[in-house]
Amino acid sequence: MSQQKTSSLKTYFDELEETNGDDECRAWLSRALDSRAELAVFVAERRKGGAIGTFVCFLKGSFNISFRYNFSDGGPDVLIRFPKPGHTATAYRDEKVANEVQIMDYLLQNTDIPLPRVHSWGLTAESPQQLGPFIIMDYVNGTLLSTILKQPDQEDMLSQLKFAGIGAISKDRASGAWHIAGRPLTYNMNELATAAGYPDAKFPTAPFGGTSDYLRSVANEHLTHLWTQRNLADDAEIAQQRFIARHRFAQLVSKYYPEDYGVSIPFCDDMRPSNMLIDPETLQITAVLDFEFTNAMPAEFTYDPPWWLLLSGPEVWLERCAMEEFVTLYEPRMEQFLRALEHVEIEMALKVKPPGELSLSARMRDSWRTGRFWFDYAARKSFDVDEIYWAALHSDGAGIELLDDEVRAEIEPFKQIKMDQLKAYKEECAARFSSDN
Repeated sequence: MSQQKTSSLKTYFDELEETNGDDECRAWLSRALDSRAELAVFVAERRKGGAIGTFVCFLKGSFNISFRYNFSDGGPDVLIRFPKPGHTATAYRDEKVANEVQIMDYLLQNTDIPLPRVHSWGLTAESPQQLGPFIIMDYVNGTLLSTILKQPDQEDMLSQLKFAGIGAISKDRASGAWHIAGRPLTYNMNELATAAGYPDAKFPTAPFGGTSDYLRSVANEHLTHLWTQRNLADDAEIAQQRFIARHRFAQLVSKYYPEDYGVSIPFCDDMRPSNMLIDPETLQITAVLDFEFTNAMPAEFTYDPPWWLLLSGPEVWLERCAMEEFVTLYEPRMEQFLRALEHVEIEMALKVKPPGELSLSARMRDSWRTGRFWFDYAARKSFDVDEIYWAALHSDGAGIELLDDEVRAEIEPFKQIKMDQLKAYKEECAARFSSDN
């Protein structure tokens, strides 16, 4: 791993885009709260039993807001959940909900992962006052699994579900077969669309046939972000470091993925303990939540050790400590997780794992040993790819000597463009926020 010292590569969101998104979300939330009584009727109509619904509270997450209702017949409380406008790209809200419902249906049919019962769902056009796409599902009691690392068999279960191709999973209405039906709508795409001013036309529009094609698209996504977010570099030195990191990332695709195996596995970008509920008495998982941004992705993404074992992502730790300190903290937790996973694998071996196939724990150890863990994580994180590259993927030298002549020739014009963009951005921020005051 690189020991090179660099300027701070912490990436900030575009403050103007964030502010616009927050304003849109606040206006929408006010309208939605005023519609609580109408929503009670709407939810009751779409829930069997015909009971009267009463508003209990609303629950707010990173991308969604849920309104909880109880019912006069004593049945389970129900949530109606909407993606938050401004925090979920408005153009993707219908697509996000449709994808999530499909993956929940798929997991119900193919795994025993505990999921809330879905009563109904629909797109924006079907919702009261066109508030947005929605899912109506049971409210599940439980405690967030944010401080307990347990039951790794849920990861192992996902690793057994395979597809050919990369993209959103859907069921064919005629045959009932599950297949790759649309582009992969990812967590990273949503972040770029809502917090970086990323041009929508540059995102993929169709599924990918294999891993190599997908990762080349991801590398291009990182490069488009490099050129288009105006406040991505505070000075020319940082601009150059980001330029080298993202072009080098593109070169590393062939190192970490020399072959295209064409196998993909359902993968949730945001799967972590705070999206799982447990019974605090038995410590059993009672529900796994929020399958938004779940797609059939390169199998290796599922074969990486969990990024959340320190509860925050690696980039959070790298911002405040050196790579060596992160590794010192992370590796004991990883070993604890893998030992628990190996225990489960022994119990499941005769039921699940074909003879001769590597176990999930063995694949995870290999990912960490080879550094593919870091490449895959950087692939999913346009805002953190630079910091991860210099901390974990870069070897010796300045990096610039590893770029070809044509790419190197772009560096000086690129730095000037970024400084011009930054100047215009700061002027626009000053005008916008001074007028707000």
